[in-house]
Amino acid sequence: MNRPIKAFIVDDSAVVRQVLAQVLASDPAIEISGSAPDPLFALQKMQKNWPDVIVLDVEMPRMDGITFLRKLMQERPTPVVICSTLTEKGADTTLQALSAGAVDIITKPKVGLKDFLESGRQQMIQVVKAAARARLAPVTARTPVRRPAAAAPTPKPSGMPLSRTTDQVVALGTSTGGTHALEAILAQLPADCPGIVVVQHMPEKFTAAFAQRLDQLCRCEVREAVDGDRVLPGLVLIAPGGLHMQLRRSGAQYRVGVSDGPRVNRHKPSVDVLFRSVATVAGRNALGIIMTGMGDDGARGLLAMRHAGAHTIAQDKETSVVFGMPREAIECGAAVDVLPLPSMAEAIIRGGRR
Repeated sequence: MNRPIKAFIVDDSAVVRQVLAQVLASDPAIEISGSAPDPLFALQKMQKNWPDVIVLDVEMPRMDGITFLRKLMQERPTPVVICSTLTEKGADTTLQALSAGAVDIITKPKVGLKDFLESGRQQMIQVVKAAARARLAPVTARTPVRRPAAAAPTPKPSGMPLSRTTDQVVALGTSTGGTHALEAILAQLPADCPGIVVVQHMPEKFTAAFAQRLDQLCRCEVREAVDGDRVLPGLVLIAPGGLHMQLRRSGAQYRVGVSDGPRVNRHKPSVDVLFRSVATVAGRNALGIIMTGMGDDGARGLLAMRHAGAHTIAQDKETSVVFGMPREAIECGAAVDVLPLPSMAEAIIRGGRR
C-alpha cells in the first residue's frame, strides 16, 4: 500500500480517541481518517471516506462493538482491531469480537494513558499496519461440543509413564489471525489427538478465556498452561499471556515450564522460546507448525526444530491472514512442508501416529 493507511477510531471515551489518534498518527504510514463515540456515528462518518482499518472498542452506547462488527463483516468486510481494557471481565467479550471477525487486539489501560503513549506505541502501530494487509476470510460460527458422559477423562500423571506421551509433541505458534486458525484446526481434531503446546500472541488476561472458549468447541481438552503441566494425548496447553512457555522433559514425560522473562522478538509469550525448547528436549519426536502472524517470531526456533530432526510445517500465503511469520520460516529454510490451513489438522493426526 503506497498511500498512508486510513485508520478510523470508534471509542466512547474522548480521551482514548485522542490518545489512540496521537499514537497512530505519529507514524507517517498511518493517517487518522476520523473518529466517533459509537458505531452509529461511525457509520455516518465512514460513508464519505471508508477506512482501511477500524480500531474498535467493544462496550459503547447505542450499539455494542460486537453487533457493529458482525454488521460490518456482513455488509462491508473491513479489517478491525479491537481496543479493549486489560481485564478478565472483558476478556470473554473481546474474544467474541475476535470470533466475529476482528483481526487482533490492542489493550488500553484504565489509567496511565500518558505512559501508554510510550510503552504501547510501537505495538499499536505494528498491529494496525498488519491489519491493513490482512486477508479477511468468511467467519463460520461453531457449535460447542458436548463430550459424551462416558468418555474417558484426560489421563492424570501417575508413577507409570504413558508410552505414547513421548511419541509426539505438537508445537504450534501463531499471531495475527491465529485465533481463527487455531479454532479451525483444533475443532477438527479427535479426543485422542497428540499432546499439543501452543503460543498465540495474546495479552495477559485473555488467554484463559481463549482457552476456555476453544475447550467448548473441541473434542480434545484445551486449557491455559500452568507451570508443571504434563503434555498428554488429548490435551492442548495454551501459553499464558505475559509469560513464556517452554517444553521440559522429566524421564519419559514431557511437561511445560511457565515463567517470566524479557520479551523475545517483542513478544511474551514468544514462539521462538517454545520452539527452541522443543528442539532441545523433544527433537525428532516433535512436530512444529508456524501459522499466520506478523513479524518473524518462531522462524529461527522452527529451524532449530528441523535441525533437531522434527517435522516442520508453515502455513501457506493464501490461507494466512498475515503472511509474515510463515514467510520468514519458509525463507530461512525452516519449513519441510508448506500447507493450507484446511490441511493442518490431518497433518497433526498423521504426525501423531507415525
